Amino acid sequence: MLISASTACWPGRSLPEIIEIMYDLEFAAIEIDLHEQDGVIKPSELLEHVDRAAHVLRAGHRLDIVGYSIQLDSTGEQHYADFGEICKLAKLTKVVTLTVPSAELGTPFNEEVEHLRKLVQIAEVEGARVAVKTELGRLSEDPDTLMVLCNNIEGLGITLDPSVFIVGPAKQKSLDKILKFVYHVHLRDTKPDRFQVSVGQGSVDYAKLITQLEREKYDRALSIHITPMEGLEHRVEMRKLRRLLETLL
Repeated sequence: MLISASTACWPGRSLPEIIEIMYDLEFAAIEIDLHEQDGVIKPSELLEHVDRAAHVLRAGHRLDIVGYSIQLDSTGEQHYADFGEICKLAKLTKVVTLTVPSAELGTPFNEEVEHLRKLVQIAEVEGARVAVKTELGRLSEDPDTLMVLCNNIEGLGITLDPSVFIVGPAKQKSLDKILKFVYHVHLRDTKPDRFQVSVGQGSVDYAKLITQLEREKYDRALSIHITPMEGLEHRVEMRKLRRLLETLL
C-alpha cells in the first residue's frame, strides 16, 4: 500500500499550489478531483483538448497519480460520452482507478445498476476500472447495497470511506463482505456524531482496517481526505495522519 492525499484536502487551491504543498508535506502520490462544481479542475475544461489536459495533469511534478475522482454535470448519452473521454485521459496519464458517486437515495436500484454497468464497460475499453464511492445520502451508504451492486456488475469496485459507516445509518453493519471489492480508500478521523475530527480524536481504527485490507490482498492507495477545520492547523493534521499510516504499513 502507498499513502496519498486528495486535492479535496485543499479547497480553493490550484493544482500547482497543491503539488507544492504535497512536496512540502513529503507525499509521493496524489488523487485528483475532476469535479464540475468543486474539483481542482473542471471536467468540461479538460474535455475540449484531452491531449493537452494530459500534459497539464502530468507536467512539472513527480507525484504518482493514484486515481481520479469524477463528477460530471452532463446527463444522458452526453454523460457517457464525457466519461469515455475521461477514461482516455486516464489512460494517457497512466491512471487506472476512477472514483464515481452512486445515485441518491430513492433512485430505482435497477436504474443504478444499468448506469454503473455502462460506466464499467466504457472504462474497461481504456484499461480503467470504476469504483463507486461510499457516501452518506446515497445508495452507497449501505454495505448490503454495495455488495449487491458489486455482485451484479462484474468489474465494479468500491472507494471505501470508513467514516460513512461510523456516522451513518449502517454503523452497526460489518464491512467484511465488501472489502474484497475495494479499489481505493479515503481516510480521515471520525466520531459517531461528527464526520471529521482531529486525527487521533475519533473512532477510525486504522490498524484494524489495514489488517483487513491486507487480508484481501489490497495493495493500492490509502488516500488522506481531510478538509480544513476551524481552530486546527491543516498541515499538522495532514502530516499527523500520514505519519500514523506510515507506522502501520
